[in-house]
Amino acid sequence: MKCIIGGKIVMPEEVLEGKAILFDEKIIDIIDAADVEASGYEVIDAAGAYVAPGLVDIHIHGYVGEDTCDGNVEGLEKMARAIVANGVTSFCPTTMTVSKDQIEKAFDTARELKSMEGFHGAEVLGINCEGPFINPSKKGAQAEEHILRPDGSFIVKHADIIKLVTIAPEMDGALEAIKEIRENSDVLVSMGHTNATYEEANAGIEAGVRHTTHLFNAMTALMHRNPGVVGAALSSDDVSCELIADTFHVNKGLFALVSKIKGDKLCLITDCMRAGGMPDGDYDLGGQNVTVNGIQCLLADGTIAGSVLRLNRSVQNVYENTDLGIAKSFAAASLNPAKAVGEDGRKGSLECGKDADIIIVNNNFDILKTIIKGEIRYENN
Repeated sequence: MKCIIGGKIVMPEEVLEGKAILFDEKIIDIIDAADVEASGYEVIDAAGAYVAPGLVDIHIHGYVGEDTCDGNVEGLEKMARAIVANGVTSFCPTTMTVSKDQIEKAFDTARELKSMEGFHGAEVLGINCEGPFINPSKKGAQAEEHILRPDGSFIVKHADIIKLVTIAPEMDGALEAIKEIRENSDVLVSMGHTNATYEEANAGIEAGVRHTTHLFNAMTALMHRNPGVVGAALSSDDVSCELIADTFHVNKGLFALVSKIKGDKLCLITDCMRAGGMPDGDYDLGGQNVTVNGIQCLLADGTIAGSVLRLNRSVQNVYENTDLGIAKSFAAASLNPAKAVGEDGRKGSLECGKDADIIIVNNNFDILKTIIKGEIRYENN
């Protein structure tokens, strides 16, 4: 059995001091540090750092030169191993609007990695299917030639590997597809890349939408006479909202407002593309050229195209620009997204019986250690 001492333990609502966390593959207990008999454990000293739940990225396309849509097991494995350095212990590899054959190949790749024995990277929870059921007018960096009419049966057919899917609720056939998915699977339906009105967005919510793809980006804005998708998402207690908190996709002045409105329905994501963890330059995203300069990822026409955000930096940005505090800032990137995709029974918080997915993080939000199911998978020496 292992034991972490000397740390500030981040729980969903509070930070515990003077405690120790006991675990093997699962979290066993949190006890008074004074009660720890060091000789009985493999001891890790957090030396005053935060001991937090492993981060859960439910919207990430790629990293270190790899992309989910490449449909390459070795590439997806490389990506899964690399994001562990950012504190991510589980994730949803995210497809985009490419050909249906390419999307299904990505599904098969995720299935293979998910079932791989002896794999030590971040755990694949399932696919985030962002497209192809979107509105061409809000396609963003998605390829218009591959956009399709919403098809609920396609998602239900692959419900074993899909965790969430993006649909523009105003498109022809969308409401029927949303209902079919909700009635025949556990797949989370998200609205995004959508030109829906407030009324059309609410019709989508009534049909079964329970999530919003990268709030504010690629959707109708909040206006005082036309509240749009943003207004519908913020107004509904049933809908969780993704936020790319890199300070570029969304102005940091809005972080506090969104967090106050959405509470535990706020899900921090990266929307990271293959350029993540790589030098500035030109990269491919869904067959389109993207130029990366710092935190900006742009198509040739200036359209924002994904990000190079690291999830631990998202937590830092939210913490520094809201009054959420440490516990809830971490929860926005762990427990909240885990809950959104139905994995909070085993992921997202340091509660007894859950997987021992643990990170040790300093005051600068640098990842010092990443532990997955009780085993150290990354150390910043």
